[in-house]
Amino acid sequence: MSSYHTPVLLEESIALLDIKPDGTYADLTFGGGGHSRRILQSLGERGSLYGFDQDRDTKANAPDDERFHYVESNFRFLRSALRLRGVTQLDGILADLGVSSHHFDSLPRGFSFRGEAPLDMRMNQRGGETAADVVNNRTEEELARILSQYGELDTTWKIASCIARARAIEPITTTAALVRAVAPCTPKRDESKFLTKLFQALRIEVNGEMEALKMALEQSAKLLKPGGRLVVISYHSLEDRIVKNFMRSGNTDGRIEKDFFGRATTPFEVVTRKAIAPSEQELSANSRSRSARLRAATKL
Repeated sequence: MSSYHTPVLLEESIALLDIKPDGTYADLTFGGGGHSRRILQSLGERGSLYGFDQDRDTKANAPDDERFHYVESNFRFLRSALRLRGVTQLDGILADLGVSSHHFDSLPRGFSFRGEAPLDMRMNQRGGETAADVVNNRTEEELARILSQYGELDTTWKIASCIARARAIEPITTTAALVRAVAPCTPKRDESKFLTKLFQALRIEVNGEMEALKMALEQSAKLLKPGGRLVVISYHSLEDRIVKNFMRSGNTDGRIEKDFFGRATTPFEVVTRKAIAPSEQELSANSRSRSARLRAATKL
């Protein structure tokens, strides 16, 4: 469903998934279904695919195919959700992290700093904290930590102070109000880059994205069969670092564990020595793919 989201690094990721016609696969970020449809094209009659997404809006994109199983769930619950459906092992896992074009383009969801919309940013709108809750209720120290850790912004204490001064006058409830609140500390030359990082940091905090990614990666090591592939597309250095560490060492901290004889032990063999970036042709067709980085590993 291209109007919902254009799949990034589509052919490259499917090739790295090394699909077996009768295999069982999981697409952890179903979204518009672009990657899932391409996986189904490579599966035979006995193959099966489980598409995960916590955003109920994506269910409308589910293909009418008996081999496809839509799972309305955050991928942090990957193993338990599959176990409920009688699946204990997989031949491959694909995750296209980040935010879909649909979320950025759907103004009421509050993911974009362009225009005015409720300051929401929840992937799952059935509950949980909104970005407005975070901005208005967290201490300045907590806000500074979030902006530093997830936005990798400089002088975050100044930004947190700007937000605190603005919310003391009136609660910050819209995207435009947040942009106005941080205007005094927004660099004029890199305004778009600054706001992108600010909104990214809040979105990651609201949706618990880093924790969910770590949980899903750890579960992948238990779910994948020997020879099974783990394929991940990330969009910023925080995600990519976690994925790289995990594929290299088997844990998200990047610690290389050794056996009794001092030999390195890891459940994976890295397939992509260097992250794969979109081609010039793809960048021309889809500018939003510019920060995508693709990595893959095989379960030993």
